Amino acid sequence: MSIITDIMTANGIDSRRAEQFDTYYKLLIEWNEKINLTAITEEKEAGYKHFVDCISPIGCSVVKSNMKIIDVGTGAGFPGLPLKIAMPELKVTLMDSLNKRINFLNEVVSTLGLSDVSTVHARAEELGKNKAYREQYDLCISRAVANLATLSELCLPFVKVGGLFVSMKGPKAEEELAVAKKAIELCGGEFVEIKNYAIDETDYDHNLVIIKKVKPTPPKYPRNAPKPAKEPII
Repeated sequence: MSIITDIMTANGIDSRRAEQFDTYYKLLIEWNEKINLTAITEEKEAGYKHFVDCISPIGCSVVKSNMKIIDVGTGAGFPGLPLKIAMPELKVTLMDSLNKRINFLNEVVSTLGLSDVSTVHARAEELGKNKAYREQYDLCISRAVANLATLSELCLPFVKVGGLFVSMKGPKAEEELAVAKKAIELCGGEFVEIKNYAIDETDYDHNLVIIKKVKPTPPKYPRNAPKPAKEPII
């Protein structure tokens, strides 16, 4: 058994899926030599800081069976792919603005034989206005992408009324929330709670900012790039 499989089985993942995480890690390291995917490459560190961190929304009861999920700004697949491996019945869309990353994700999905996973090369500002994606998801999740005010404008349009937008944040989640309250409200969201969690073997102090979609997002949101990032609603 590898370090990755040991870590994942210790965190409640069965052996077959733990082996999928190990294959994912090997592909990540291989592709990282060609394109920039992660600065965390040491096996144990990646196991905890990427994979265990990414599946934490399951342990926090945020991600539930059979949800239809979109991961905005997924990068190397975080957190959408680990969530899919850990909970295969999820229907997952992985969205990123860099096609090189999409090519990597397609190889991982193919190699692992995952079903109900789609990859989309797009910007959230554009995809969020597309009827095939707008307000179609039970959950939109994002990790290490942008400030919460910007993210709320980019992510809430994907969530159906009654669904959730979950932002994975570090120790400054409360500060970001205070600034983002107007954006959350304007885009149809309502703050629910912040769930704090720790990751074994790390100094991570992480938070899930949980926002419920309570009304449709007005048609003018998200605004065209680069406004959500350059001029966040505050």
